[in-house]
Amino acid sequence: MAGPRHPVSVSGAAMVQTDRLQTFTFSVCWSDDSDTFARRSWEEFRRLHKTLKETFPVEAGLLRRSDRILPKLPDASLLVHWGRTGRGLARLQLLETYSRALLTAGERVAHSPVLTGFFAPQPMDLEPALPAGSLVILPAPQESLPGPTGSPAIRSLEAQSLRCLQPFSTQDTWGQPFHARAQEALDVLLRHPSGWWLVANEDQQTAWFPAPYLEEVALGQGRDGERSLGSSGSQFCASHAYESSQADELSVPAGARVHVLKTSDRGWWLCRFRGRTGLLPAAMLQPDGLGTLLSGPWLHLRVDGGEDREGKAQSSKSPQATTLPPTVPARPSRSAIQSCCCTITRKALGQDPGCHGPP
Repeated sequence: MAGPRHPVSVSGAAMVQTDRLQTFTFSVCWSDDSDTFARRSWEEFRRLHKTLKETFPVEAGLLRRSDRILPKLPDASLLVHWGRTGRGLARLQLLETYSRALLTAGERVAHSPVLTGFFAPQPMDLEPALPAGSLVILPAPQESLPGPTGSPAIRSLEAQSLRCLQPFSTQDTWGQPFHARAQEALDVLLRHPSGWWLVANEDQQTAWFPAPYLEEVALGQGRDGERSLGSSGSQFCASHAYESSQADELSVPAGARVHVLKTSDRGWWLCRFRGRTGLLPAAMLQPDGLGTLLSGPWLHLRVDGGEDREGKAQSSKSPQATTLPPTVPARPSRSAIQSCCCTITRKALGQDPGCHGPP
């Protein structure tokens, strides 16, 4: 019989920054093949490091230095470029290296309740939205922070290609017309919590674009009025663990990221998790606040409480259409958007207060 699950890999995904706090988001893969997001502060990692040293004095080298296998937790220099944001990104890289070293520090440490509990989903990880005013900064994979020479560029942000659901027209970052066709591929450069994302088309035009008009896979209309969300589905998060009671249901741990294939207004959604397809209660599924910003499409779906399933036939769980047209979120003013962007992004767009237009 398999033991309790434990983390098998940890990857730095993003830094979430507000006026008062920086947190670091990690994608955690578990031994049961599930994956979750964990958002932790620098101070929480320092407390973890202290607890590990107290719990494992031998592995920490407190008894004999040559026995040490616990990694050290170095901090980023105060002299790093781009101030608080630059130091935060440096810390994200250091914390990823530290976390991966912990997972290779022997089974006693890697499978311990201390480490497993630290990366297990916490209430903050399960919130459907980030705090108001949050700035999500995505580091470029396999790239170091820019050096003192050279100017910042948008290519330093991680881009994901999504498709436009319906035609939409707006202005690009230089005030020129920006027209997107239905099914046109757009690269998402930055995901702003307001619902307006920075995108680029094949002509390298950049513009702030309404996120509800973007999807990984175009919506398809299934038979019998079912709303299909494509073969890959849209990502949602399980607010708590669920143990299946029937053969057509799924079992998921708390914090699990599942792909919703069909929605219903009867309280049960068709989902895919760990290679299996089955039904889950819609009431326990919520938009993946972190996953939506980091890897999934911006999705607006109504989640009804559904009916009490006592005495209901199986057809009461069959998915039905929940068709909602894309809605354009209220667009913040230009200055408000710029104020939530770091200096690196503003300079890359040519929108820094010191820049007055394209070169």
